[in-house]
Amino acid sequence: MGLRWVTVQPPARRMGWLPLLLLICFSGAPGQRSPLNDFQVLRGTELQHLLHLGGPKPWQEDVANVEECAGRCGPLLDCRAFHYNLSSHGCQLLPWTQHSPHTRLQRSGRCDLFQKKTYVRTCTVDNGVEYRGTVAITVGGLPCQHWSHRFPNDHKFTPTLRNGLEENFCRNPDRDPGGPWCYTTDPAVRFQSCGIKSCREAACLWCNGEDYRGSVDRTESGRECQRWDLQHPHPHPFEPSKFLDKNLDDNYCRNPDGSERPWCYTTDPQMEREFCDLPRCGSEAQPSQEATTLNCFRGKGEGYRGTANTTAAGVPCQRWDAQLPHQHRFAPEKYACKFKHTSAPHAPLEENFCRNPDGDSHGPWCYTTDPGTPFDYCALRRCDDDQQPSILETAHQVLFDKCGKRVTRVDPLRSKLRVVGGQPGNSPWTVSLRNRQGQHFCGGSLVKEQWVLTARQCFSSCHTSLVGYEVWLGTLFQDPQPGEPDLQRIPMAKMICGPSDSQLVMLKLERPVILNQRVALICLPPERYVVPPGTRCEIAGWGETKGTGDDTVLNIALLNVISNQECNVKHRGRVRESEMCTAGLLAPVGACEGDYGGPLACFTHDCWVLQGIIIPNRVCARPRWPAIFMRVSVFVDWIHKVMRLG
Repeated sequence: MGLRWVTVQPPARRMGWLPLLLLICFSGAPGQRSPLNDFQVLRGTELQHLLHLGGPKPWQEDVANVEECAGRCGPLLDCRAFHYNLSSHGCQLLPWTQHSPHTRLQRSGRCDLFQKKTYVRTCTVDNGVEYRGTVAITVGGLPCQHWSHRFPNDHKFTPTLRNGLEENFCRNPDRDPGGPWCYTTDPAVRFQSCGIKSCREAACLWCNGEDYRGSVDRTESGRECQRWDLQHPHPHPFEPSKFLDKNLDDNYCRNPDGSERPWCYTTDPQMEREFCDLPRCGSEAQPSQEATTLNCFRGKGEGYRGTANTTAAGVPCQRWDAQLPHQHRFAPEKYACKFKHTSAPHAPLEENFCRNPDGDSHGPWCYTTDPGTPFDYCALRRCDDDQQPSILETAHQVLFDKCGKRVTRVDPLRSKLRVVGGQPGNSPWTVSLRNRQGQHFCGGSLVKEQWVLTARQCFSSCHTSLVGYEVWLGTLFQDPQPGEPDLQRIPMAKMICGPSDSQLVMLKLERPVILNQRVALICLPPERYVVPPGTRCEIAGWGETKGTGDDTVLNIALLNVISNQECNVKHRGRVRESEMCTAGLLAPVGACEGDYGGPLACFTHDCWVLQGIIIPNRVCARPRWPAIFMRVSVFVDWIHKVMRLG
C-alpha cells in the first residue's frame, strides 16, 4: 500500500480559502501492472533540448530492461520522459517532453522515447486532476492567468512540482468535477473551465471501432489494459510491429481482429481480455425518403440517394465495392453498420453513385476511375431551401495548439517593407518545389509531416510524372550549399489535384519530414473561416523580386487583408467567395513568378495560420491593386480528406 498527498479545497475554494491537506491511502491496481502503462512511446525518436544539447542527465547502463527504466522515472516528479537505448539497454531520464519549450523531436536509430501520458495526452482521465497538458485558454476563449501571479485574480494556490501548477496551464488542483480550469486574465471572470474532454468523450466509435484511435486504457469493468508491446500477464499475437495498420499504441483500447467493438488484454491475470466502454458516434436515425430522392442535396448530402455517377469534371465514378483503381476503406458491407449510429441519414453505398459517407462539407463525392485523381466532388447543387449562408457573413474564433509556431529571428512587424518588395525572413513552413535539375520553380506550405499544399499552376497537368521532383525544406537559401545541416530534401511521391474551382494541389512526400526550428507545420483554418479585414498577414517565397531584394534567399512581405467587397471595386466583381484579397500598396509589394503555391500566413491567437495560397495575378505586385489568393478555409475539408485517405 502506498501513500500520497492530495490537495482538496472546501466548496468556497476559489474565494481564496486555504487548501486542506488530506492524507489518502490507496493501493495499486490488481494484477501485473507494468510501470510502462504510464508512458506513451515514440519509436525511433529522440527528444533534444536546444539549450541542453549534452543531455540533462547521464545515461544509466545498469537497467535490466525498459520496464525498469520506466520504474525509475515514474515516481520522480522531475522526470517526465526517458530515452531507452535498444542496443545497450541504457536509460536516460528527462525532465521535459515534446511540449516543453526549446525541445524538438528527431529521428533516432538507437533510441525510443517514452513520455508520461499525463504530460502528452490531450484528454483527461477521471476529472483531470493528473492532467499536465499545455492548454492555457478557457472554454470561453479567455487566456489563463499564471498560477504564480495574484493579479487580476488573487488566490492561495502555490505552484509546486507535485501539484503541477506550471505557467498558466489549465489544471484541476481542487478536484473539480468539471475538470481542468484556470483563473482568467479578465477581471470580470474570476475562473472558468477549460473544456478539455475526457478521453472517453474525445473519440467515439464508428461501426465496430476498427478505426478507433482514442486514448482510453480501461475496460468496461474498470480493469487497466495491458500494453500491446508486452507479453505479460497475457501472451498474445498482436505485436505492434507486425500490425502497423492497427495502431496498437501503448495500452489503449483497439480492435485489431474485427471484434464487435474495441477491447484490450487486461493486467488482471484472471481476465485475459475485455471490451472497453466507449461511446458511439451519434444516435439511431432513419433516412427520410423525401430528403434523399431529389436531384439536389440537403445539408452535407449524407442522405443523398440519387443516381449521379460522374464528378464535376465529368470523370466516371469508381464502384464502391471495387478497390481499383483506388483502394479505400468505404466497403459497402462495413459502412452499412454506420446507419445505426449516426444522427444524420446516410444513404447506402450503391454501385458507383455519388455519396457522402464521411460528411464532407462540399457534399456528395466519389472515388474516380482516373488513376491520377483519387476522388472528386460531384456536379450536384444544394436544394434551394437548404442554401448555406455566404461565408463572407460568418466569423469564428480560432484556437490552435502544435502548429504555426516559429522561433523569431527577424520581427516582420517592426521591419521596413521592401517575393517583390520583401525582405529576408523566417517561414519554416514554406517549402521549395524542385524540378529534376534541382531548380526552384514554386513554393508550397507544409500542412502535415508528409503533405504539402501548393497551386495547380505549378504543374503542367494533374498527371505529371514526379520522378526526380523534390521538396526542399529547412533552408533560407534558394541554392543552399551542399551539406547544409538543416536542409531536408524529400522526393515527391504523389500529386492530388483539388476540386476544379480550387486551383490547389496536395503533394504527398516519400517520407515524413523531421520537424525542428527550421521546419514546422502551419495551422489550417477552420472550415469556411473568413479572415477579418485589416488582419496583417505575410507572404513568403524565393521568387522574382524585380530588383527590390535578394532573390537568393527566402523573402517575406507584409500585406493587409481587405474585404471581398472592397476588392471587387477594383476587380469589377470577379473575386469569388473562394478567393480573398490583400490591399494594394503604393510600392510594388507582392508575389511573382516562383512564389506561386506559397503561403499567405496570418497570425491568429499566437499561431500562424494558412489562410491563402499564392496564385498568378494579371500583373505581379502591381502598385495600388489588390492581390488575389485562394481562400484555404473553403477547401480545408478537402485537404483533411486527402491526408486521411491518401
